[in-house]
Amino acid sequence: MQMRQLFDKTSSTYSYLLWDKQSLEAVMIDPVLDQYERDIQLIEELGLIVRYSLETHIHADHITGGGMLRERFNCHVAVHENGQVSCADVWLKQGDHVLFGDNTLKVLFTPGHTNTDICYLAADRVFTGDTLLIRGSGRTDFQSGDAGQAYDSIMGKLFVLPDNIRVYPAHDYNGMTASTIGEEKRHNPRLGNNQTREGYIRIMDSMDLEKPQKIDVAVPGNQRCGISAAQGMLNQAGVIRE
Repeated sequence: MQMRQLFDKTSSTYSYLLWDKQSLEAVMIDPVLDQYERDIQLIEELGLIVRYSLETHIHADHITGGGMLRERFNCHVAVHENGQVSCADVWLKQGDHVLFGDNTLKVLFTPGHTNTDICYLAADRVFTGDTLLIRGSGRTDFQSGDAGQAYDSIMGKLFVLPDNIRVYPAHDYNGMTASTIGEEKRHNPRLGNNQTREGYIRIMDSMDLEKPQKIDVAVPGNQRCGISAAQGMLNQAGVIRE
């Protein structure tokens, strides 16, 4: 599996372009609308065939570029089924597999940050969205968040993976690009050293965070796949459903 990790400075969001070396079939995880021109330029320079635009959850801090990628490349937009995103082409659930070339991403349903969160597991790495961050985890105080559920997701779906699995999150605010499951089990201050469920809930409930600046625009924008509702309806006619 080939990979490029891409960054949006405004929202501190990582997007991931993955592709199969032989077939050049590709997927994009968490594209950012503001980086659309950068992304299509890279995709076209590499000669890739985009099959899916994948979301890890309904984001509150940026608008997805998924709908625009579909416009350009006729790919499928995929989100978790809880997202109630009518413009999507594929509604994912636990245990689904996303195929591109000889590569597979397994869908892990990991609610807690929101009830739409999923991670994508490959053979040697996992794309954790906001569920698990490097030395942190996604906030649970808004948008269907639940600290206990987040703890259960991390412990039951992610920390049971081999320690050498590389962790690629949707955000980082300190210049870190990747981690491993083993590192986070040892060094994550919210989760490491056998943290209890009650202890994690206390940590998350004590956080006093400001409302995301773009939430009122981002959430409805992402429920339209980053495009207007009218344009979204027009797009449906040209999409092959699975």
